[in-house]
Amino acid sequence: MKKTLYFLIAISLFSCDKDDTTTNGVPSYIQIDEITIDEDYTTNITDAWGDLEDYTTNITDAWVYIDGVNKGVYELPAHFPVLNDGAVEVRIYAGIKDNGIASQRVTYPFYHSDTSSIKLTIDSTTIISPIVALKENIEGIIDNFDPSYTFNYDTCFQKISGGPYGNYGSLSFLDSIFVTEINYKDHPLSFDNVPQQGSATYLELDYKSDSEFLVGMYINFPNTPTLQKDLLWINPKDDWNKIYVNLTQTVSEAIGAESFSVFIRMQRDNFSEVKTLDFDNIRIVHYKK
Repeated sequence: MKKTLYFLIAISLFSCDKDDTTTNGVPSYIQIDEITIDEDYTTNITDAWGDLEDYTTNITDAWVYIDGVNKGVYELPAHFPVLNDGAVEVRIYAGIKDNGIASQRVTYPFYHSDTSSIKLTIDSTTIISPIVALKENIEGIIDNFDPSYTFNYDTCFQKISGGPYGNYGSLSFLDSIFVTEINYKDHPLSFDNVPQQGSATYLELDYKSDSEFLVGMYINFPNTPTLQKDLLWINPKDDWNKIYVNLTQTVSEAIGAESFSVFIRMQRDNFSEVKTLDFDNIRIVHYKK
């Protein structure tokens, strides 16, 4: 079932393509194995991204436009037909699973698209290797533990060396503790700097865990207690995984608030459980206001 939806979308767009008169219904083919980040595009590296040498992505889809016409969304690696022939302009947007959910596919707003001029040949395959760049007008918070970090933590936290990206953080339960978290209460993001009204805000996180864990926000209003919003329970992963957590709606709905901070929390149901959450490359990213 994983690719069924994308197959149906592609078939629908393919069958309705207005270019079929130029190819007599015989398609050309495009192959896209992966979409990569342009690490040499250094003019837009800000504190929100850090050093791109260890920057991780989880780009799962290619959103394809040919000469400005939507040709569909394709899970990578992809090989698909198009009813186009000859010289065309192909624009590719990098797609992700919003909140890690397979049914919620979106383009990631902080990547530029890739545009290339290619020549398609009927009944032949053209390989495209899109390279997308990070946008310039972004900022936020980054913690990659090389060498330090800015969040608050309790006795259940430790920094560990030798991870796939260098140092990383780890939460595990000690003694009678049932709930543990890291949070950015001492480093909130001010709404003087973070746009609202639907402007994109995301948490990027690399993690592996043998337990569910919660991502949420503390929203700070003037002269009132801090509001806690539980946003997303994330499932365990045996291997390192990257997730993009969409904070946009919660940030936009915080009308009248002064600032917000993100928390990552783990909890257990009984003393016998030994649970661990490892995490790295925390990025809270938004457009500049």
